[in-house]
Parts: sequence; structure tokens; C-alpha cells
Amino acid sequence: MKSILFVCLGNICRSPLAEGIARKMFEQRGLHVKLDSAGTGSWHIGEAPCPDSIKVAKLHDIDISSLRARQVCLKDEKKFDFIIAMDENNRKDLLALGIKNPLKLGDFGFKGEDVPDPYYYKDFEGFEKIFQMISTSLDVFIEKKYYL
Repeated sequence: MKSILFVCLGNICRSPLAEGIARKMFEQRGLHVKLDSAGTGSWHIGEAPCPDSIKVAKLHDIDISSLRARQVCLKDEKKFDFIIAMDENNRKDLLALGIKNPLKLGDFGFKGEDVPDPYYYKDFEGFEKIFQMISTSLDVFIEKKYYL
């Protein structure tokens, strides 16, 4: 079984959304993939995703409320076939940690564009935009069978 780890800064906005969206997409296609998410920072360890991430996921029939933030570690490289960062800073943090060849989600359907942190948007619309961007990227990742 293939495995994917999604990584953002604090593991409370983008990466839990990516985990939840991916879980739904793989399940809908009858595909079995181990999924997880983590953050490069440690300050949210043990916390649930932020309320707006939970809300936008729920609007799309995805429940991420039981997920809890954790920090990525070098051992994750051995546990996961793919480690996918949400933006270039996250990717650089993974490289600095010693993880070889982390991918960036925006490389799938967005020509390398960063998935921006919705935490800094002034309204809920930013979370919907991020949800759609993650969904599009994951659709490309799955349809082109990059996970194989």
C-alpha cells in the first residue's frame, strides 16, 4: 500500500485539509493509500485543525475534526512513499530536516505555485479557495497516477 504525508507549517490548516480531501478522493475511487499530515513547526502539536478548515471540509462532506497536529520528523521519510509540502518554504524546511526529494502539491496542476496559508486570509473565502486548489492538485495527482 502506498503512503502519502502532507506537510504545511503548523498542521492545522492546509495539510489536514489535504489529508481529508485525499482520503475522500482515494476512497471514492476504491484505492487504498495510507494518508497522514504534519507540520514543520511544533507549536500546534496535539491541536485539532483550525475551525475554518473544519468548516470548509464539512461543507464538502469531509470530517477532519478528529485529526490532531503533529510535527514532521526525519523518520517520516522511511514511513511514507511521498512527502508533499504545501509551499516552497515547507519544502525547504523538509530538505533542511534531511528529507530527500519532497514534492510540492502545486506541482500538480498549478505549475509549481504555492498553496498559500489560508490562516492569513481576512475571511472564510480564502479557505474555500485553498480547498479548491488542494482538490484540483490532488485530482491531477490521482488521475495521472503519480501515487503509483
